[in-house]
Parts: sequence; C-alpha cells; structure tokens
Amino acid sequence: MSKTVINLLLAEDQTMLSGALAALLELEDDLHVTARAADGQEAFQLLQQQSVDVVLTDIEMPYMTGLDLAQAIQQDIPKPPKVIILTTFARAGYLRRAMDAGVKGYLLKDSPAEQLAGAIRQVMAGGKVIAPELAAAAWGEQDPLTDRERQILRLAAEGQSTGQIAGQVHLAEGTVRNYLSEAISKLGAANRVEAARLARQQGWL
Repeated sequence: MSKTVINLLLAEDQTMLSGALAALLELEDDLHVTARAADGQEAFQLLQQQSVDVVLTDIEMPYMTGLDLAQAIQQDIPKPPKVIILTTFARAGYLRRAMDAGVKGYLLKDSPAEQLAGAIRQVMAGGKVIAPELAAAAWGEQDPLTDRERQILRLAAEGQSTGQIAGQVHLAEGTVRNYLSEAISKLGAANRVEAARLARQQGWL
C-alpha cells in the first residue's frame, strides 16, 4: 500500500539552502516540494493559486516574515495548510508569536533531516512539534508590545524618522511618538534604538 504524499511549500530566502532543503525532503517517498518561494509575500501569493498540505518557512525574510505569513494564512486562506517554522533563531519571543499565529511546528535549522521529515508527518497527523531546546522557553517572558507598537518600532529600527513612519502607517506624528514612547517605556529602554535592539534580542520584533 503506497503512502499518502504530503505536498509542501518551502519559503526560504537563501537560494542555496532552499535547494538543499528541497532535495533532502524529496528523498522521502511521502514528501513532495510542490512550490518554493523566496519570501513570505511570494509564498502567500502561491498559496492563493494552489493548495498544499504544509508550509515550511523561515522567519526573517524580505517583504513578509514567516510569522506574518503564518498569521496571513490563518486569516485569509480558506483551507489553511499547516505551518512549520524552520529557523536559526532560538528565541522565546519568536516561538510565542508563532504559537499565537497557529503554527504547528517550530524547529531549528541545525535539526537532522530525518527529524524534520518526522515533524512534518507528526504535524500532518494532528500533532505539534517544538524543538526540545525551545519547549521550556515557550513559557518564558511574555511579549509586552502590541502589534502597532511592534510595527512602528520596526520602522524606527530601519532608520525612518517619525514623519516618515507617520506617512507609512497613516497616523499623526504625535500618535507615532506616543506609540514609540510606550514601547520604549515597556522595554525599559533609553531610546528607540535601544528599544528596538532589546525587542529584537527577545524575538519580539
């Protein structure tokens, strides 16, 4: 009796790593990489055109992060595929945000290939898989930032001025300053640069 084939979409911005990962997964007779995307935005567009069982995605990618992709999948794809994060970042903040976005698996890129294949099968069977070294971190310090504070702090970290941020998010400059002040206060930082650095270290940005 033949195994049911699990169709995968792979979202990874490093071309060489994406190719190597696809080749490894294709060695398994029940796994098939049907599509590859170089960023979260491209992955989301592909999902609007074709159906897959599992999305395997990195976190930090251009245009749309893996966490934003996971959230968009849950909100906007009628029959959402299961999402597994595969990343180098062992950060509690990222893991908590991934879980909040409905992610079913969170693994590190240095995991053995057979562990990844097993995780895909486990997630397809209705389970959840978290890298052992991160399981305890899931219950770590909670992200204090709101989505809007995170968005504005991320733009500030890119070097944008208050005026530029205001124009991009369609808010008054005073409102942007208030959001930044609140984020800085919550993180116990001296300024927006330090706040962004602290938030990124925790995986909250």
